[in-house]
Amino acid sequence: MQVLDKKEIVRICRIKVEEFGRNRPRVPYRVVKDSAEMGEVMAHELADLVAAHNKARKPTRAIVPCGPMAWYKPFARIVNEERLSLKKLTVFHMDECLDWQGRLLPKSHPLNFRAVMEEVFYGPIKAALAVPVAQRFWMQPDLLPVYRKAFWAAPIDLCLGGWGQDGHIAYNQARREPFSPVSLDELRNAEMRVQNNNWDTVLALGQRNFGSAYQLVPPMSCTIGIKECLSAKRMRVFSDTGAWKMTAFRAALFAPPCAEYPLTLLQEHPDAVVTATRETADHPLSRHPEWTFPGA
Repeated sequence: MQVLDKKEIVRICRIKVEEFGRNRPRVPYRVVKDSAEMGEVMAHELADLVAAHNKARKPTRAIVPCGPMAWYKPFARIVNEERLSLKKLTVFHMDECLDWQGRLLPKSHPLNFRAVMEEVFYGPIKAALAVPVAQRFWMQPDLLPVYRKAFWAAPIDLCLGGWGQDGHIAYNQARREPFSPVSLDELRNAEMRVQNNNWDTVLALGQRNFGSAYQLVPPMSCTIGIKECLSAKRMRVFSDTGAWKMTAFRAALFAPPCAEYPLTLLQEHPDAVVTATRETADHPLSRHPEWTFPGA
């Protein structure tokens, strides 16, 4: 797997937020104040596109993530207050967590993405405006053939998403299996699949959600591929998670495409924007130029 060396990591992490523009970012970016502002921006990405397509009497097809969480309430408010019909919206859900046997989690599990989305994304929308059930495509093992056929039937207008600690989009992680590494080109062309999750992903989710009880984190996932994400006409990814996402954000902006940070592949997309809160855009190395690191 192609990785960034320590010198490159230190270089990109030392850049101050105020100096981003002078360091020739490789992908368009936005830095917003906080989660509230980010949620509004993210909600409008989808709502405004649906409104424009409705006016033109066109359908809208979007890839939608489970998280970041800040955009669900603003999106429901916009839809309900403006009576924005979602009847012509088709939603392709990004990913789903699975147990060690590749089975769906109980609905009561906090990382059952379908249960979460039914509650926070679909639940608050007035019934008269809601996405028809037949136009909601869930990422789960038994539905992959149906999902794949519907997905490639027509172009995707928008891919919304976040990114993980290694810059993964959906569950397209930096593959760390020692006996089956993937090249950047293989990652670029990765398709929807069932897979094991990386140890660092499990540890990061355990720290974030369960007080570092990594034993409670689902070890497998069903995910849309990078190939499907990059096929969308627009890509918009967001994060308000702070330290967990800082280095990956900077890799996307300032490092060359590499398999270690899948988010860097957005540099190859014709209409991609990466948005982070000010906290997430910051980095401790940018505040401590006196720090030194062996090999860097």
